[in-house]
Amino acid sequence: MNASRDTAARLSERACKGHDAHAALALLDRSIALKHRRIALIRYLHAQYLDAPLEAHHHEYVKGIAAKLSVDALMRIAAAARARYDA
Repeated sequence: MNASRDTAARLSERACKGHDAHAALALLDRSIALKHRRIALIRYLHAQYLDAPLEAHHHEYVKGIAAKLSVDALMRIAAAARARYDA
């Protein structure tokens, strides 16, 4: 595993298992930087669930992605996000 993925794995562990809002926000920022779509939406919902300090650019990024997806696709992504923070 490369250093970037290792860092992401550690952040994911902190966000999902430790309910760390700052780790969730760092993962979202990473996804935005890498121009992720689906995982960025999942990470946005997770960060929102954890009351992370989301900023306007976070909302705008996911709003642009969500506008291009079907309702069914959005529902599947929301279910995936719930599965992550219900675990």
